[in-house]
Order: sequence, then C-alpha cells, then structure tokens
Amino acid sequence: MNNKEILNFITDIPKTETHLHIEGALPYSLLQQIDPEAYSSDPESWAADFKWSSFETFEAHLLEHALKWYSSAENYHQAAKIIFGNLQEKNVQYIETSFHGAICEFCNIDGKELIAAILDAVPEGMEVKLFMGLLRNDYRESYAPIIHDSLSWEQLTGIDMHGGEVLPIEDWAINHWEKAKNNGKFLKAHAGEFGGASNVAEAFHKLGTRRIQHGIRAVEDSEVVQLLLDENISLDICPISNVKLDVVPTMADHPIRELFDAGVRCTISTDDPFSFGNTIEEEYIALAEHLDFTITELGELAKNGFKNALIENDKKQSHIDKIDELVKIYES
Repeated sequence: MNNKEILNFITDIPKTETHLHIEGALPYSLLQQIDPEAYSSDPESWAADFKWSSFETFEAHLLEHALKWYSSAENYHQAAKIIFGNLQEKNVQYIETSFHGAICEFCNIDGKELIAAILDAVPEGMEVKLFMGLLRNDYRESYAPIIHDSLSWEQLTGIDMHGGEVLPIEDWAINHWEKAKNNGKFLKAHAGEFGGASNVAEAFHKLGTRRIQHGIRAVEDSEVVQLLLDENISLDICPISNVKLDVVPTMADHPIRELFDAGVRCTISTDDPFSFGNTIEEEYIALAEHLDFTITELGELAKNGFKNALIENDKKQSHIDKIDELVKIYES
C-alpha cells in the first residue's frame, strides 16, 4: 500500500474527535483578525520537529492566547463555527470537546449560555457532545457554586479532569464525579500522560471513568493494561501531542502500537491543534508512517471512535459499516 492510497483512505473514512479542547483548538485566523501583524506567520510550535520544553510552558502559552479570544459566549460560538466547519470538511462526523470550566468564573460567562452558543455552531449532519473540564485543584469558594450547578445543565454531556497530574485527586473530585454519574453525566479524566500507569488505574478506581484521555503510560505496568482490558476502558490518544510534549521521544516510540496490539480500545484525536499545528489526518498518517499501522488497523481505530460515540446505535453502525466498506475497497 503506497502513501497516496493510505492518504486517500484516511481522507475518505468518517472520523471522530473524542479528545479535543475547544480552547486548544482556537482558530489561528481569529488571532490574525485581532492583530494581523503579530500573527502574520505560523507559530514555531507547528514545525514538525518542535517540542515544548515542559507541560507548564505549553499550558501557559495556550492560556495566554486562548484568553485573547475566549471572553464571551459569542466568541466561543464564532470559534466553534470555524472549528466544526473545518473538521466537517475533513469528514469528522462526531466530536467530543471540552471547555475549561473556570472560564465561566474568570470571564463571568454563564455556563448554560456558553454551552448553547457552542452547540448552536454545530453544522447539519455533525454530532457534538460537550464536556466541562475541571482541574485537580479547582475547588475553591468562589468557583464551587458553578461546579455544583453545572450538574443541572441539561446540554452538558459530562465532565473531564484536565491539567497536570502532579497534584492528587482530592475528595471533592471523587464526590463530584460520583454525583455527576448519578445525574446522568458521562465521566472522563486525563491520566497516564505525564503521570505514570498508577494514575490510569487511580482514575478508574477513584473517579469511575472508563474513558481515559491519553492513558498511554499504562503500558508501563502489565497489570494496568490488564485492567484496561478487563474493565473495557478506552484511551483517547493524541499521538502528535504526546511527541511534541515529549511524553514520548519520537513517533516510532509511541506505545499506541503495543497498547493496540494488546487489545486495548484506542481512539485518535488532536488534543490542542492550536499548540501543535496538527490535523486529524496527520495523526493517522503518522501511525501509518512510523508505526506501520495498516489500512485495516487504521480502520479499527476509526471504528473505535464511533463505538464509543454517545449517539444512537443505528448511527454508530452506519459509520462503522462505511469504514468496513472502505477497508475492503482499499485492501482489495
């Protein structure tokens, strides 16, 4: 199979984004609109060989630029309209995206209005589910009422633990994740990125989530890998992000190959394309070029996104059938 055929296959298959931060997907064109001179050229971080010096540097840079735009529900709407439109052009049919919950406090934005504004930007034919991102140390007196109230927001699909893994999972988070589950919200958590395999197990045992964002360091402990298999826990992996943040040194070293071969359900997403300059197609291409993923295997990764999708079974199956059909065509 030559590179052109693989690229055509990746372009043709319906895809998902199940690990996408809306602030981290800020369209660069909006910053250019604010200050054309300052943003006249592509960011250095978009270079293929770029690496962030630390998670903290990456996080500070992203927050600095995101806050230049994300200051109102209307601005979220404008950004989301561009983000979703661009992804639809890449045949992304289903998206799970999270917003940084603390923005509601920092910028005095009503959470329900913010969610409605984002969802109002969804183009016809696309499904989008919204998650509220909370940091491990987010609980404070001024923010607590918003955190509690968010569980009553009907259009909020679920919650996701964001940020670094240095701090422990506090009791408030354990209680909040349990309340969220009881309120019908879907649970996610970032773990096993900069933190080790034990953090992946902890996210399951303490927070009850079977959807781990990243989770790639689970590979360091065979018992944790077995836990993923036994409990049907999925990893929403962002390979280019992992390389550019130096979680893994090169794409050829990425543990997704070992995890996939072990039978762990993995999906592919872009994480924060503003900071990495990546597209969903490039994520799949990288796996084919550096880790020898075949057409059939790339198809399995794409199908996993729809298997996890929080949509009706007939819609899931329609996308899965389309991927199977294209695998047969391209493998024949």
